[in-house]
Amino acid sequence: MSNMEMTADIVIVGAGIAGLATALALHRLGLRSLVLESSSYLRVNGAAFTTWTNAWKALDALGIGDSLRAAHPRIRGLVSYATEAGVQTAEVEYVDKSTGVEHEVRCLRRKLLAETLSNELPSGTIRFSSQLVSIEESGHLKLLHLADGTTIKTKVLIGCDGVNSEVAKWLGFKKAAFDTRCAIRGYAVYEEGHGFGDKFVNFFGEGFRSGVVPCDDNSVYWFFSWSSATRVKELEENPLKMKEFVLSKLGKLPDNIKDVFRRTKVDDLVCSQLRYRAPWEILLADINKDNVCVTGDACHPMTPDLGQGACSALEDGVVLAKCLAEAFARSSTGEKYSQEEEYERIKMSLSKYAKERRWRAFDLVSTAYVVGHLQFTTEKVISFLRNKFLAPHMVTMLMKKATYDCGMLKAST
Repeated sequence: MSNMEMTADIVIVGAGIAGLATALALHRLGLRSLVLESSSYLRVNGAAFTTWTNAWKALDALGIGDSLRAAHPRIRGLVSYATEAGVQTAEVEYVDKSTGVEHEVRCLRRKLLAETLSNELPSGTIRFSSQLVSIEESGHLKLLHLADGTTIKTKVLIGCDGVNSEVAKWLGFKKAAFDTRCAIRGYAVYEEGHGFGDKFVNFFGEGFRSGVVPCDDNSVYWFFSWSSATRVKELEENPLKMKEFVLSKLGKLPDNIKDVFRRTKVDDLVCSQLRYRAPWEILLADINKDNVCVTGDACHPMTPDLGQGACSALEDGVVLAKCLAEAFARSSTGEKYSQEEEYERIKMSLSKYAKERRWRAFDLVSTAYVVGHLQFTTEKVISFLRNKFLAPHMVTMLMKKATYDCGMLKAST
């Protein structure tokens, strides 16, 4: 056990997408942070995720958009199937009908994003094997006690530590709720090329929804979610049964789609029950308090029905960094503020961040929840309407949620 004491102006708990994006945004604005990661390595949960226009604006603000674009071709539309009949029910392009502008949609590999964010940070920014145990107040500072006995004094504490966040717990958030649905996610590799083109293939069945999305010419990401959590423990413990369960639900889908699931290695399967933050808690609880705040899943975990969880975490990082840059800027005379003045400026900056992000998070979480449960109906009439008409309306809604612009990063003086 170590009894080391450290100091850092800004401490970020969690080296996931939210934490790394926040650290890099701060770095771009000339602010150094310390990122605490409980794991001994750069841990990545999940294979890939869909990145919408709003996420690419955030990635451009961070200065890494173009390098990631080069490895991930554009997804230009969605094709929907009904598994019972195995027939195509809809096809929609990712184009805003009111403006004629095509949205930027790609399927981004999580590992590549995490490595790209990490590689852009100064050496020593991430401190691995650093699990936060408790938070203590000490005047204008927060004392962070780690599992290895280390104590860190900080002016700003940012919780990016996921759905089971210790920082969110300190702020007074309740535990994230469990949805009635579960999801299995996987990743298939085609050495010879997959041939799916540039479309997101979406399909519905009785009590489940699934999708296949190309990441690049040789790899495909897929998900399968269903409306009962009764078998989740059994499937988590047996990946082979997990794979068999998914294959048994695919009905009359084309063989090339079934092949994606067949060729996925069992080691590349992940099963989990979906979780979310109750929308009213996001409105009523403290996203920030004094010099502490939360971002990403620590703040607004949501069901994946809009594809905006990771996208909104990237937005959070850029918006928060801009707010904090104002707090740490020098006065008009070029002098540093006193400790009391700086503390008040930090509190104001975090309040500004919370004000900007609260309604955005509420909108995404509540819409995702409603849309998700609408898609999982077993009523035949509603299923027919869903298969025939929901897909185009869903795409329109997704594109509306993706118009948010977090803005570029500009250093304060």
